[in-house]
Amino acid sequence: MGALSIPEGRRRLKQEAGGGEVKVTAPEMSRLEVQAMPVFRAGANQAPEWCELEQFDLVELQVGQTHVFPRCGQREKLIVCRGRCRVACDRQEVDAREGANLDLEAPFARFEVLVVHEPTTLIRMAGRWGAETGGSGIFGGAEVEDSRDVGDPVDYEKRTPFDNHYHDYDEYWIVFEGRGLAVSEGQAYEIGVGDCVATGMGFHHDLPRVHEPLRGVYFETTLEGRKRLGHLWNHTHGEAQPKAERV
Repeated sequence: MGALSIPEGRRRLKQEAGGGEVKVTAPEMSRLEVQAMPVFRAGANQAPEWCELEQFDLVELQVGQTHVFPRCGQREKLIVCRGRCRVACDRQEVDAREGANLDLEAPFARFEVLVVHEPTTLIRMAGRWGAETGGSGIFGGAEVEDSRDVGDPVDYEKRTPFDNHYHDYDEYWIVFEGRGLAVSEGQAYEIGVGDCVATGMGFHHDLPRVHEPLRGVYFETTLEGRKRLGHLWNHTHGEAQPKAERV
């Protein structure tokens, strides 16, 4: 049986009359304009041209279903967001549970879900990233009473402890649960299930608001520049040097 498609995420934005510009309606976020990019959706030809992550698929499977991911990228990665299933890849079978992080090495291999033991959510990523990458996995976000953090200062209200930071590589956030407000390159983006936020190397990004407890997959692609890992801040690691063309 085939996979169940994730429904189209609903962006709760207010279209302003006149120039067609969209803004967050909450007064405390009035400094941040909400843009359509660099947020993109699943499927082919959705990502900006500069992205090493060229395509992703978000799939939900129920017990008794199977699924084949046709090979579509030079490199591919599969992350189990929740549930448990058995996956065939690179001529081996893996009992994959929540958090499993699989990579295809053989040039003509593909991911195939053979058995679903419990309702499972999967994200497959395909693209042209290099051999030396940052990290990848699952992250979450929620609002808290004390939102102080160690990140670089911001001029907008924060209600999460998520820190404003940059990297020596591009980073992608793919949401599979909840809704929130992401900030990247100084712009705000309402994000929900099925959205991918693409942030180019050196650009600051943040998750200051979470409307519904949010979970997503993060993927840090090819290391560049000084090739430092982890969150970087101007006040500790020096001024960020963003790639201007990656917006």
